[in-house]
Amino acid sequence: MRFSYAILGMVGFALTDTAFAALLQPMLDGGFVERDETAIWFVPVAIIVLFFIRGAAGYASTYYMAWIGWAVIKQLRSEVFAKYLTLPTAFYDEASSGELISRITFNSQKVANAASTALTVFVRDTLTSIGLLALMFWHSWQLSLCFLIIGPIIGIIVGRVSKQFRKASRNIQESMGEVSHVIQEAIDGSRVVKIFGGQAGEQERFEGANESNRRFNMRETRIRALNVPIIQFLIAIALAIIVFVASGGLLGEDRLSPGQFMSFIGAMLLLFAPMRRLTSLNSQIQQGIAAGESLFETLDLESETDTGTKEVQAPVTSLEFRNVSMAYRPDKPAVLNNVNLQVKVGETVALVGESGSGKTSLISLLPRMYNHDSGDILINNVPVQDYTLASLRGAISYVSQDVVLFNDTILNNIAYGSRETLDRHTIQAACKAAHAADFIEGLDQGYDTMVGENGIMLSGGQRQRVAIARALLKNAPILILDEATSALDNESERKVQQGLDTLMEGRTTLVVAHRLSTIENADRIVVMKLGQIVESGTHAELMANDSFYSKLHSLQFS
Repeated sequence: MRFSYAILGMVGFALTDTAFAALLQPMLDGGFVERDETAIWFVPVAIIVLFFIRGAAGYASTYYMAWIGWAVIKQLRSEVFAKYLTLPTAFYDEASSGELISRITFNSQKVANAASTALTVFVRDTLTSIGLLALMFWHSWQLSLCFLIIGPIIGIIVGRVSKQFRKASRNIQESMGEVSHVIQEAIDGSRVVKIFGGQAGEQERFEGANESNRRFNMRETRIRALNVPIIQFLIAIALAIIVFVASGGLLGEDRLSPGQFMSFIGAMLLLFAPMRRLTSLNSQIQQGIAAGESLFETLDLESETDTGTKEVQAPVTSLEFRNVSMAYRPDKPAVLNNVNLQVKVGETVALVGESGSGKTSLISLLPRMYNHDSGDILINNVPVQDYTLASLRGAISYVSQDVVLFNDTILNNIAYGSRETLDRHTIQAACKAAHAADFIEGLDQGYDTMVGENGIMLSGGQRQRVAIARALLKNAPILILDEATSALDNESERKVQQGLDTLMEGRTTLVVAHRLSTIENADRIVVMKLGQIVESGTHAELMANDSFYSKLHSLQFS
């Protein structure tokens, strides 16, 4: 319905230009030459009515097409953002966050401009041009043909610059993504930049990306700036020919009256503006096409494979990795080689080893952040790929060294993903169990305290305890701890470890740890090296032998 109103507004707006040019004939011939009383009254009233219709029609077309344009932007952004949420983790390992942000903000607006603003100009100015050309032919088809001679020439020029516009627009969008990427990295790493004196280097990086963006924009501007005056010059040539033919008496018996000639010239002069906008429109359309290519490439990316049909049934009685191998890319070496590991219900298994031994890769396969290449990962003797992703991940809680908190209240961060179904008392109980209630209730706004971007307003230990409370609240049967205390001081580690002890009670837990003191009480310690399990046992068993673990332990505590 809104589109219909917009089209009606465009039609009304276009007709007013033709009607105004047509009024020039009765105004001159009837009002000034013949002094016709009817024309003297009719023309002023008609001018007022025309401009009232023009204003109403212009408002309708502009407002409703803008409404449609922003609806397109909203829909595109929603679809691309929804796609971002379903893309596999491997995609983000290689993607630039600045470029992804630029696609959803900058590129979507370019597409919408092509879909709304450009459509408004195209429909309204095309109808205006058709109406004015019809009026010109009505007055003199001979003079009109003189004007139309330049049409094919204009078409050739427009066709030639189209490719240049599209290429320039694509370069602008890519450079804008690079600008966003540099800005985001500098903001996220502001402390490292300051401490290590990287301001000059970051400024240099930004200047390079900024200059590249400026250069591509100027290239597009140069193409657009040359396109319009060349076309206008061709139109001026046609105007000069028309004036010469009409005033030189070359039309013979078809000579126009002063009013007809002024109406013809008025129509032709009014035709310049819509023709200029139509020729400039090409650059906007090419920008939209180039932006659309990147957006639709994103929408066409393959989402995470979720073909499972089963639900994880409580309780979780077994967890097994059977001959599991995995490489992050086909052209990269394997990071896991035939790993076999059985975890009993309620057992705490610690994974230790040097950096790059495959610990984090192994636990990432359990919630299917990545897919393994061969072997089986089984929960309750069912392959994980047979479970739906929502059910599989719903059975797993996760606490890592790099805690992710959103710029929201502590309460909402703890209840993340389930805030609508949980009451405040349940959340507070989880915080007490996580040994987080003491510091939260000591804050001025308590649970309603905003944590800042990624929890910047909290200390490392406080962020960890909020993450533990979030994991406790989820109450999942399987728990993954990835270096959960490695970046903490002794006092913070003690409080966090108390929370972790509560969290691990009754849960099947996989712990990745570099700090070996934190996992000495684990039910079993699994030592990994070069993507394989090389030994397994309790802390006492492994220390009693001349094991790889005992050497790691000695190195760490020497």
